Amino acid sequence: MSTALEWFKSSHSSPDGDKCVEVAICAIQIHVRDSKAKDGPTLALAPAAWADLTAWAGSGS
Repeated sequence: MSTALEWFKSSHSSPDGDKCVEVAICAIQIHVRDSKAKDGPTLALAPAAWADLTAWAGSGS
């Protein structure tokens, strides 16, 4: 079984590619990274925290 994360770009990423966020979903965490820094730091959130973050970001706050 592979433990590698499968990353995908956010549908809200900048169309010119310079401000992109990538996300990888696994059973217990949602991982987020800057697409320009694939070997850089990542943010790991519990699913409830991810839901709160995306709700807040979608509200225009």
